[in-house]
Amino acid sequence: MFKYLPPLNEHNLPYPDTIHPIVIHFAIAMVLFAVVCDAIGYFTKNERLYEVSWWNLAFATVSTFIAVIFGQIEAGLAEPYDAVADTLNLHTLIGWSLAALLSGVTGWRYIIRLQDRFKLPIPYFVLSVVLAVVVVFQSYLGTLLVWVYGLHSVPVVEAIRRGGLT
Repeated sequence: MFKYLPPLNEHNLPYPDTIHPIVIHFAIAMVLFAVVCDAIGYFTKNERLYEVSWWNLAFATVSTFIAVIFGQIEAGLAEPYDAVADTLNLHTLIGWSLAALLSGVTGWRYIIRLQDRFKLPIPYFVLSVVLAVVVVFQSYLGTLLVWVYGLHSVPVVEAIRRGGLT
């Protein structure tokens, strides 16, 4: 069965480079922008910003699930060594949790939009801020995985293949 799969490259991936970071950066920006648009719309009474926020949340939710799927694939291909395992596991757990939280917030936002699109309740804002904080923390963990632990970087992949990292 495995003979039909493409060979892994110098990044230990079957495709040229990681896809997870590309997709998730869009989702990060869309979530944070949605929260900012809701806050500005609330204080300025600009209803158009609520519409911008809604569409950003909707696309961010879809993008997040795509990113989580590619993240799972790429985490499995990373062959994490001991020092990175805890951070990668936490990043994975929060990633799936964040996808669920974002889906819930987006669903709630959709219900609010159907009922009265020009008023957002304070509990929704509180949950949106919690969502933004979780997104920022998750981004920090992802940054550690790439820039500190070097997952899918050529030198780390070579070291793992040589048995230099366990």
